[in-house]
Amino acid sequence: MSLKEFKPERIRFPIPTRELERRWSLVREEMKKVGIDSIVMQNDNQWLGGYVRYFTDLPSEQAYPYTVIFPANDEMTVISSGSSAPPPPPDWASRGIKEKIGLSYFRAFHYTNTVDAEAIVNVLKRRKDKRVGMINLGLIPAATYLYMKEQLTEVEFVDATDLVDEIKAVKSDDEIEYIRKCVEIQDIAAEAVSTILRPGKYEYEIRSELTRILTDLGSEEQWIMIGSDQPGINTGQHPTFFQNRKIKKGDQVLIMIEVNGPGGYYGELGRTWCLGEPPKELLRCWEIALEAQKRAASLLKPGAKPGDVLIANNDFMISKGFAGEGRLFAHGQGYDLVERPALRPDETMLLKTGMLIALHPIAANDQAYAFCCDNFLIKENGGELLHKTPQKIMIIE
Repeated sequence: MSLKEFKPERIRFPIPTRELERRWSLVREEMKKVGIDSIVMQNDNQWLGGYVRYFTDLPSEQAYPYTVIFPANDEMTVISSGSSAPPPPPDWASRGIKEKIGLSYFRAFHYTNTVDAEAIVNVLKRRKDKRVGMINLGLIPAATYLYMKEQLTEVEFVDATDLVDEIKAVKSDDEIEYIRKCVEIQDIAAEAVSTILRPGKYEYEIRSELTRILTDLGSEEQWIMIGSDQPGINTGQHPTFFQNRKIKKGDQVLIMIEVNGPGGYYGELGRTWCLGEPPKELLRCWEIALEAQKRAASLLKPGAKPGDVLIANNDFMISKGFAGEGRLFAHGQGYDLVERPALRPDETMLLKTGMLIALHPIAANDQAYAFCCDNFLIKENGGELLHKTPQKIMIIE
């Protein structure tokens, strides 16, 4: 499709074409340096499926596979599960896409496991590619990759994940504009909690009302975790399946808003609301979690090793009588809810200006669960706090 034919009327928040062209140019430049003819990627959801959208501004959704073949010297081919007459996406939304292949196959039907792989092989053979980069094999079905290897014996397959991730992790000005919009709608949702949260409501009802608000403001996918209980008890935070507790007077309620915003960029915000006087132990733990977050944010500087930030955080938490983090306490975000860099010992990517990081340290014991979660944009002197929701335990009288 000619880029001049792009018609964004059906898309609420399309990414500017100039931004897509920036990404394509940077990736192709790196591909040519290492002699990669084409890159192959596949996603089937938005939560952890940001590669397809990064290249096409088209989300993969509902476990329906979406494959992109991105050549160094030509426009893209997309392969999708669905109709072949005509294949998606619509022509007017197909920026940078030369060929669309729609096929009838579903992961639930094991006998269709190689249908998309057959199409990939045909495209790569037609192109006479000799060196093909695969993006994150953990996201590509074994049946697809094995078929490609069996049928393309003359092709050298290489891992192109780092090549793309290093570019994808650093946000442009256009991307940062959308990230700020995402953070803004999360702040609006958090402000609305004080009007929604009342004794007698179930946790799932609170989630439902927040989801409507966020969707109206431009969010496409929402994961809202909630934990509630009486004072003096660790609330934890629970996924949707376990949100069937009725809120009571005096409760403490932890709400974690993990949603994407306009344009598909994710952020996350976590606070605790109390329907009455906050427990002293919760307040104590909150101050420790907040201090841990501020300390970690000050270390988010260009050139820093993510693992070093984790070590510093664990040293601080241990000094306060809590265990070191055994989970992912901080990570990158963008088109993926969780993306690189991850603040863990085995992360090889160094921090850079323009990366978006979610910091969510926890100070918890049997009596309290203090979860402090916000987004930070890496600047030269450390992380810039993006959320404007007050960093405190909220009280609803």
